[in-house]
Amino acid sequence: MPGVTKKRARPPRGLGDAKPAAEGATVSAPRPDQAGRIPPGPAARRPGARQLAKAWAQAIAGTSFVSMGRRELESFLTDLAEQLVATAAVETFDPEVGYKVGAALVDAHFTQPASLDHTLRTLNEHLGGTVGSARGQALQGALAAGFAQALRDRTLVEQEEIRAAAMLAHSEAEAARWASEARFQAVFAGAVIGIVIADIEGQVIDVNQTTCDMLGYTQEEFRELTVNEFIHPEDAPGIWDAYRELTRGEREHIRLEKPYYRKDGTAVWTDLAVSLIRDQDGQPQYVVTMVEDITERHHLQTRLRHQALHDPLTQLPNRTLFFERLGQILEDAGEDARVGICYLDVDGFKMINDTLGHDMGDYLLLAVARKLHSSVCGPGQLVARTGGDEFVVLVERSAGPEQLVDIAEAALAAVRAPVQLGGHEITVSASVGVVERAAHTTSATELMKAADTTLHWAKRDGKNRWALFDADRHAREVTKFELSASLPAALERREFLVEYQPLVRLEDETVMGVEALVRWRHPTLGLLGPDRFIELSEETGLIVPLGQWVLGEACRQAAAWQRQYPQVDLVTSVNLAVRQVQDPNIVAAVNAILEETGLDPSSLQLELTESAVMGSPGQPLQTLHALADLGVRIAIDDFGTGYSNLAYLRSLPVHSLKLAGSFVAGLRPPDSPDPVDKEIVATLIKLAHTLHLTVTAEGVETSEQAARLRALGCDTAQGWHYAMPGSPDQVVALLKAAAREPSPAAG
Repeated sequence: MPGVTKKRARPPRGLGDAKPAAEGATVSAPRPDQAGRIPPGPAARRPGARQLAKAWAQAIAGTSFVSMGRRELESFLTDLAEQLVATAAVETFDPEVGYKVGAALVDAHFTQPASLDHTLRTLNEHLGGTVGSARGQALQGALAAGFAQALRDRTLVEQEEIRAAAMLAHSEAEAARWASEARFQAVFAGAVIGIVIADIEGQVIDVNQTTCDMLGYTQEEFRELTVNEFIHPEDAPGIWDAYRELTRGEREHIRLEKPYYRKDGTAVWTDLAVSLIRDQDGQPQYVVTMVEDITERHHLQTRLRHQALHDPLTQLPNRTLFFERLGQILEDAGEDARVGICYLDVDGFKMINDTLGHDMGDYLLLAVARKLHSSVCGPGQLVARTGGDEFVVLVERSAGPEQLVDIAEAALAAVRAPVQLGGHEITVSASVGVVERAAHTTSATELMKAADTTLHWAKRDGKNRWALFDADRHAREVTKFELSASLPAALERREFLVEYQPLVRLEDETVMGVEALVRWRHPTLGLLGPDRFIELSEETGLIVPLGQWVLGEACRQAAAWQRQYPQVDLVTSVNLAVRQVQDPNIVAAVNAILEETGLDPSSLQLELTESAVMGSPGQPLQTLHALADLGVRIAIDDFGTGYSNLAYLRSLPVHSLKLAGSFVAGLRPPDSPDPVDKEIVATLIKLAHTLHLTVTAEGVETSEQAARLRALGCDTAQGWHYAMPGSPDQVVALLKAAAREPSPAAG
């Protein structure tokens, strides 16, 4: 076979001298000696080494021209197998042994790619159960690297010998004596690699038989050809410019890999070493090309690269290839170029795995991949699987957001088509995040972060839909995240404060209480209302310590007012969040604050939402009764917006209902209030009074609203019509008026 020397193999030094050892003995992993060889194997063999060697010998026998009998080959490979098994088993893993074993195969003349391919397959099968995935891959990779390096070194040595012979032949005689030089002819004719000699114009002068066999031409046919006739469409850019530089004497050598067409039209891949031969005056005269057939090695490398860049289940491009392509697009993009991403995730995929099993989940992913490839893959559009149940469509030259939205809708429609899985007809949906922007203004990381964010928007908005990236929405969410992250430190730095809004008795419009409302004095964003951070504090769990701090501040201030104006019966109302009500320590915390501040419990009202108390028997109900037993008042906030169980309401220790502001807003129009809202408010007030509860209306902004609420029998109101939330000093002014006497500053 071209490219292989047919001679008897000599086991490399340090590997062939070891004798078989007894099965079951233990050894340490070998270390290479100073000469770079693996030392002789130990006298004892690890279990499995002989079995591996036997399978190995069967796999590589006949893949290269090596004159070893089966028994001799097994003995040689047993020693190598012992080194690999020992290395795989030790605690400190050394892949260098794999590198040396690969080199040993080349030293023994196992030089064909098939020898390496079969070796790697055999090692994967026989060491897979004893070596972890990462360690096994590292060991096989080191072996392949050692094999390739040793093979390359061997080729370079042969090529240098040929080149030296050619240079010697030229220095001793003129060009006409090439054919008669005995030493050159011996090397030229018997070389296992191809040799082609051409003049500076590219005309082939001579060629050896190895080259003829490689490309399918006779020597006579070759001499009729020129170098330019070997141009191939897959030639790397610039190689022919480099060749012309060489023929002009501007360089001495070229080393490259290049495909050729054989005479029959098939392709052969070669490794070329091209050298310039000068005449006695130093002028370029001949070009000598050494040609090695590396077709099998090239195909092996191509397969390995395909495996590295494609998903093994779906055969779609994987995350690595996707980012390679995206990075290249962004790097080459002009100012007008735009790029788009459709980032897709299968909805509820975990349920498929959990109910039907992972095998069915794999079949589903394969079906989704095929649908996407057939429906949205096309020129300039790459469909890749980036991991799990996530897929991405890369649009290299986007025509605008409309094109991306069309692609997203096509992908969603394709995924929704029913799939037959093991007798089940499964219909799934997907969510898609769509991002489109100028290519020169972004990076791959920024683009994918935006796509991931937008995908989560689609999930959050209900799934089975697409969402288009919105910079303003993203900025708001970033701000929200930053606020969430800074909440704990803000509480420690006492950046929060409490403002108070009066509660007015509608009958005589006197102030009978205040509601405590927390604010955040943010160092950069200014004063923030509760709508900016209460939900965040609930999500992070900070609502419990924050709510306790607000309760403590409000009770301390209320106790100070109570001491200064004992003749004024003022109720301070404080909101409790759902997580506070669920906190098992809430009753003890409230009691401790009352005792610490000295506030009369009857002067404290705790407001809870319907969702915190209605229709949830058990702990919330017990908590409410325990709080009521302390003597505090209980109010249900935003009443009417939830799913109230009216029969259950009778059993609650509740003192007051606060009507949802949406109902009160219907009474605002000066000409004619909304008749439906008016009837709802009247009904709720009547219901509350039937249950002996007082009613407070929130959001009262006009005198007309106040009059209508008074006419409907509402007890208390609060809103901008009476006063905006303000500092404790503003409450002091109201208390002065109520007491009708001067008062010192509040404590």
